[in-house]
Amino acid sequence: MDPILATLHAYRDAVLAKDVEAFVRLYDDDLHVFDMWGDWSLRGLAAWRRMAQGWFGSLGDECVVVSFDDIQSSIAGAIAYGHATVTYTAQSKDGVAVRSLSNRMTLVLQRRGEDWKVVHEHTSAPIEHATLKAVLQRPRDA
Repeated sequence: MDPILATLHAYRDAVLAKDVEAFVRLYDDDLHVFDMWGDWSLRGLAAWRRMAQGWFGSLGDECVVVSFDDIQSSIAGAIAYGHATVTYTAQSKDGVAVRSLSNRMTLVLQRRGEDWKVVHEHTSAPIEHATLKAVLQRPRDA
């Protein structure tokens, strides 16, 4: 399977399960993340684990359903890279969608033995000029 697709599927499953260890297993020890929430950037697996622990711990009884659209990927030797639109939908314990947002994700993976690990992740959203607020709902025509 394409390593980008496999990583996105495992990401989706780990987030739904709120499984911090399954989540961080996708990433390399020397990870560098440009995340759009909070910190300007995060370096290393320990920082990324703390982010995941805080995120999953903040959900209480809710879970987050992750879906990906417009996935593009390429492999060049021991490097795989790709991008997608990712939508996060929080659901109540009864399965009711309570909020949703989308952003853009770019991943760079490097082969580590038999495994592929994320070495760089970048998430972003466009900024509305007039308000300087992030646009977190994807327009239907985009």
